[in-house]
Amino acid sequence: MQRDNFAALKGRKVGLITNHSGINRHGEHILDLMHASQNVELVAIFTPEHGIRGEADHGVDSGVDETTGLPIHSLYGKTRKPTDEMLEGVDTLVFDIQDIGARFYTYIATLGECMNAAARLDIRVYVLDRPNPLGGTDFDGPIQDDDLIGNFTAFKPMPTTHGMTTGEIALLFNGTYGIGCDLEVIKCEGWVRGVMFDETGLPWVNPSPNMRSMSEEIIYTMVAQTEANKDLSVGRGTDRPFEYLGAPWVDGDALTAELRSRNLPGIWVMRTTFIPSGTDITGRENYPYQFIDEVCQGVRFVVTDRKAVRPVEAGIHMLDALLEVHPERYSVEKLRKLVGAQWVLDALKAREPVEQIVARWRGSQAFKDFADARAEVLLYD
Repeated sequence: MQRDNFAALKGRKVGLITNHSGINRHGEHILDLMHASQNVELVAIFTPEHGIRGEADHGVDSGVDETTGLPIHSLYGKTRKPTDEMLEGVDTLVFDIQDIGARFYTYIATLGECMNAAARLDIRVYVLDRPNPLGGTDFDGPIQDDDLIGNFTAFKPMPTTHGMTTGEIALLFNGTYGIGCDLEVIKCEGWVRGVMFDETGLPWVNPSPNMRSMSEEIIYTMVAQTEANKDLSVGRGTDRPFEYLGAPWVDGDALTAELRSRNLPGIWVMRTTFIPSGTDITGRENYPYQFIDEVCQGVRFVVTDRKAVRPVEAGIHMLDALLEVHPERYSVEKLRKLVGAQWVLDALKAREPVEQIVARWRGSQAFKDFADARAEVLLYD
């Protein structure tokens, strides 16, 4: 779009859905580029979880953009859906946000809700596609329980990692899942499946405050599966979020030994001690991370072969290892929204072998149906 000075938007009244990740390879932001173009009439700005600057770790307030004077409507505050009032005067929505390839990373739910609103109000939607930073070849995990569908961490049926770009997700939502808005995806140029983000030559920005490296993106869908259990720290409030896992009550030696015995492909497990801080990445204090200023015993996960890692499967091993080492303390009862399926939790509680659990979801009809639907919308070789 930038190459032809946003000619497709000429005469349109545009609502821009973006955050800090909406930059080109020169670090120029989509909002600034659109504001400078005579072909673009910007009407409103919409932001997802973490806000326009990607710094907020909780609810986000609406506001006004200092440069353009346009309203910034938060879609992760009082509402997670764009209202008719927010969309007044808008006939075109442009979505430009970098996703990370995980079902429960909320940016794709924001995309889906904006598409729903666009279908209702006859608004056109452009998705400016970006690479799947994990490479976009693999997908894994159980398909969610039916009653979870529509939740912000389970917006449409899909496994934990989906192996798709944002544009492909939009096509899946629009066709297979029946949103039916007036949609056009602007494809990436030069990206092929299997190429991870740090191999693209594009500038890195933290997609969210606690996603700070490729290693953390790779193991996010492993470690975050336990995050709803508030009795553990996943490293938030440290310099290595999602690389650490522990708590004051964890036996770090025993957990390390148990996880090492499972020979997780592409991952080395280290015994570690860490102390979470209550200060976020911007220096603001009093964030309610787990075990602030307490010494946590546990493990650090180190990616040694990122092509070999199977993070979702490794995450189930992690949950199983915690149950094995701390059966009296650790529980998987609150993890359904992130893991996605009650039967997986029931199988873990029954001490069913992890390999058997993984084989069950990969062999399920729901998983096969997703694989078929995904194959129909892939845009890149």
